[in-house]
Amino acid sequence: MRLWFREISNNRTVKELVINDETGDTRTHKVLHALDRACASFDLPHPIWLKANEREFARIARTRFRRDSFVEEINFDYLEIQVLEEDLFI
Repeated sequence: MRLWFREISNNRTVKELVINDETGDTRTHKVLHALDRACASFDLPHPIWLKANEREFARIARTRFRRDSFVEEINFDYLEIQVLEEDLFI
């Protein structure tokens, strides 16, 4: 699985990171571990997965964490996570 993380401010990408996870973990664990790594890399607090984030991610494999997803104050508009490549099980 390949996940793309982008920190967006004023409609511009401020930071971005692609994380590859080839472990045998579940999709959920891969996403959560990648989010941990991205937050550490960007020096960000961890966002809260709201129901809207869960629905959007399940539906289109992408979601945005806006200010209401963070407990601490953030200095950007949103953090976006997008699946670039899913694991294929045949």
